[in-house]
Amino acid sequence: MPGLLEKERIIAGPGFNRWLVPPAALAVHLSIGMAYGFSVFWLPLSRAVGVHQPIPCPVSMTLVERIFSTSCDWSVSMLGWTYTLFFIFLGGSAACFGPWAERVGPRKAGVVAAFCWGGGLMLSALAVYLHQIWLLWLGSGIIGGVGLGLGYISPVSMLIRWFPDRRGLATGLAIMGFGGGAMIGAPLADRLINTFETPDSVGVWQTFLVLGILYFAAMLLGAFGYRLPQPAPRTEGAAASASLSLSSVLRTRQFWLLWAVLCLNVSAGIGLLGMASPMLQEIFGGRMLGLDLAFSSLSAEQERRVATMGAAFTGLLSLFNIGGRLVWSSCSDYLGRKPTYTLFFLLGTGLFAAIPWAGETGNVFLFVVIIGLIMTMYGGGFATIPAYLADLFGPQQISAIHGRLLTAWSVAGILGPVVVTTLRDEQLARGVPVSEAYHDTMYLLAGFLVIGLICNLLVSPLQRLRQEMPAAPALAALHADTADGSMNQYFWVALTWSAVGIPLAWGVWQTMTKARLLFE
Repeated sequence: MPGLLEKERIIAGPGFNRWLVPPAALAVHLSIGMAYGFSVFWLPLSRAVGVHQPIPCPVSMTLVERIFSTSCDWSVSMLGWTYTLFFIFLGGSAACFGPWAERVGPRKAGVVAAFCWGGGLMLSALAVYLHQIWLLWLGSGIIGGVGLGLGYISPVSMLIRWFPDRRGLATGLAIMGFGGGAMIGAPLADRLINTFETPDSVGVWQTFLVLGILYFAAMLLGAFGYRLPQPAPRTEGAAASASLSLSSVLRTRQFWLLWAVLCLNVSAGIGLLGMASPMLQEIFGGRMLGLDLAFSSLSAEQERRVATMGAAFTGLLSLFNIGGRLVWSSCSDYLGRKPTYTLFFLLGTGLFAAIPWAGETGNVFLFVVIIGLIMTMYGGGFATIPAYLADLFGPQQISAIHGRLLTAWSVAGILGPVVVTTLRDEQLARGVPVSEAYHDTMYLLAGFLVIGLICNLLVSPLQRLRQEMPAAPALAALHADTADGSMNQYFWVALTWSAVGIPLAWGVWQTMTKARLLFE
């Protein structure tokens, strides 16, 4: 009998309910989605030595000395490299290990992801305890980043095979978890830090340890919930023509057009997301408190209140992000993938260009809604792209193809923030008021989307590829969600969805509670 992790071991038996699979994928994606919430650790870690106040490193200390020093605190900019490493290694590991994940099956890939992500967090706990930032970069950034990549791609091909009639819905259900993981993880981490905080400790290493154990367990449960459908019977010729190999896909212009589509959409979205909170604060300043004061004229207490509202805004954008992943990808099942991306780029271009106008009106609600809508399309782009790939190249090699495409995310994770911050700083250096320093940046990001629109319009179907669609009996079998009609089927579906739905609902509630500050 094949081992527990082998691909042959996870073929579902007759009567298996396909709605048991998305919660397993969500368990993995909600766990690795905590990567988006890592900023909750930066401020306490920046005073890990001083505890109450940061102890800055001497100006004369070299970078190498700062990396290995145990006597002074890390700067937020040094800690931020963990976030950069996340997405570099996410894209890199997805590209490198995508073919392996396709070959060995989703369960083995999911288990390895659990060891990397959970183990990386535990190693980060040791890094904080020893106060060695290189170990933090290794644990969370590099090893954890590999876990992000494997965890991200592991369920996608499986879901597309279970839902050939609803590819967008299937991938949206899983990938929305990556966008929503921070809504659970960030407030949970904040509570754990407050629980473990003592006069001699900021409570972060204990929080890393607890989160590492929790996420390791959740991801293992999710990976062991993975199942593959019975292979559909098909003719010998259809098997070869239904899907392209990875090497063949990489030689098509369609793949590289989609690479550019994803890169430009993510560059614009992540560039805006990274600066959304300071942009809100600097554009509206005292108007958020009902005062006719510029941001530079606020008192320390007023700045604190505005910063709290900026943090609430960031949380609200996470909600738009997760909602867009499910809604837009589901709509693509009816609209088509290419028309859906066309809508992303047309609407996004207009909305980015409207941000400066919304800031000048002084209407916070309008500003929030515009950026929120952009975030739905940012998230929707991630969730729709696997189905787009399956439509173009067939579903058999999606883990490998999707993994290679995610290198566009790694490039965008650097390109978007660098463009936004560089252009903002250049505007301020020229003497542009801080409330207007983002105008040119938004127009430039709108230009990114115009180029993305052109690339998307150039994507055309591959004439030599016949779509792999199960025969009517096989598709009917996938639809037989409760084949035996027993209560046991309903019980397990309800239990698994509750296991992921209750934490997700708690995260949404926490986000909405904080977001009320924006409109009070």
